[in-house]
Amino acid sequence: MKKDLVEILCCPICKGDLELFIRKKNNEEITEGKLTCKHCNCDYPIEEGIPNLLPQQD
Repeated sequence: MKKDLVEILCCPICKGDLELFIRKKNNEEITEGKLTCKHCNCDYPIEEGIPNLLPQQD
């Protein structure tokens, strides 16, 4: 996932802004980390460079 992508993504639940936390980076690509909604605090993992924006089911 490219870091610039965060600017156009939003939380699928509340449409709030997402904050990026990087665990692993390969050149310009983020390979592992998470996106966290600043409004509702939902977390969305980034694994193998792919953000999973599906809401978590309890």
